[in-house]
Amino acid sequence: MNNLLAFFASLRLRPGSSKLITALAAVFVLVCGLSQATLAQQVRGIVRDKETKEPLPFVGIGVKGTTMGTASNENGEFTLNLPSLPQTLVFSELAHVKDTVRVTAPGQSLEISLAPATVVLSEVKVASYAYQLVDRAYQQMKKNYGRKFYGKAYYRQITRIDNDPTELLEMVWNAKSNNARIEGTSVAQGRYAAKQALISDKNFSLYTKAFGLYDDKADTTKALGLFSPNVVANYLLEIKGVLEKGETGGIAEIAFETRPEQTKYRSKGTVWIDVDTYQVIRYKMTTPQLTRKANNPTFSFKNTELELDMVFQNDTTAVNPLEHIRAMMTYDLVRPGLPPAKMNVSAFTFFYDTSRKPTNLTYSKVTSNERDLEAIRKVKYDPAFWANNPVVKRTPLEDEVVKSFEQKGAFGTMVKKPEPKADVRIRNGRIE
Repeated sequence: MNNLLAFFASLRLRPGSSKLITALAAVFVLVCGLSQATLAQQVRGIVRDKETKEPLPFVGIGVKGTTMGTASNENGEFTLNLPSLPQTLVFSELAHVKDTVRVTAPGQSLEISLAPATVVLSEVKVASYAYQLVDRAYQQMKKNYGRKFYGKAYYRQITRIDNDPTELLEMVWNAKSNNARIEGTSVAQGRYAAKQALISDKNFSLYTKAFGLYDDKADTTKALGLFSPNVVANYLLEIKGVLEKGETGGIAEIAFETRPEQTKYRSKGTVWIDVDTYQVIRYKMTTPQLTRKANNPTFSFKNTELELDMVFQNDTTAVNPLEHIRAMMTYDLVRPGLPPAKMNVSAFTFFYDTSRKPTNLTYSKVTSNERDLEAIRKVKYDPAFWANNPVVKRTPLEDEVVKSFEQKGAFGTMVKKPEPKADVRIRNGRIE
């Protein structure tokens, strides 16, 4: 566009000339056409369960043949900008049958209904089948751990005290990952806002960036994770059934829980494993054993629980990249002489533009000493980025939270304002 304006300026047309009017009209038509074309490629919609008609949250939505994609929010809604039309969108969610939709017309509002996947009991009744699947998934994870993925990740964190939003933190990372975890990140964009509150969580992303299903540098003889040589000694497993994936194969749903005699670590949850490729498709876990400290020595924490939900792209290969990670912590904040405050910190990380092509970027490994707020302050705040980026998905409730902070100019306070300039400067006795 700047080149076009420069071109018309080079014509040196006189004010009021017919040529100038024609040229400006051409620019106006072109700008309007570009604006309409840009808006026309945006597709919105909602994904529902075909039987219950209920909205489906966190459905993976990809553009076939590209690395583009998004996910539905907690209310099943999604927004996606398409580079051109027509395009084929692929909708996938673990407990539902994958579906595709061809988008041919601009400005479409889609309503997608996904049929529930059929759950069948495993033909293998032997109790060891679940352990066999977990072990094979562990071996696959270990074998392919060195295969890297590069892309971006959008992270949003909201802290609530007695259900009142008190803190909002958002970042876009350059992310390096593999088939088990995030390996490193660097902050590309970030913003932070908060109200005056009892407590804040400025390094909660640690739980997302540090958690992994497997670590090739860990001592496997002492490993307490599900995917380790010690799964039989440390866990009770039960296969709940198999989700039919198609004409052949399926995805096994396995419930796990640490054995009662295992006192060093407690966790329970569900893992979904492809019975053909042994790829982990989803891992959902809760653990009550967390140690937290507050700067205020009179504060203490009770009933602490962390929930992690890690989802990988559901493809036909044994090595797939991360799709999203959810982390949520709840606890009671206890203060002398006052009723406990109910705390909830939730974070959602969505991975996009992922490929296996290495980059020249620097990815820092997570450490317990880092602080998200310090990293955000090193990045220039760009309001237009957050206003126009379709990856920044918002549920209606979260949108309300964001707007409440924006209206107070909270995000702008993250930007160091320039020093005021004098209207008049006097130098060597002269006014400049």
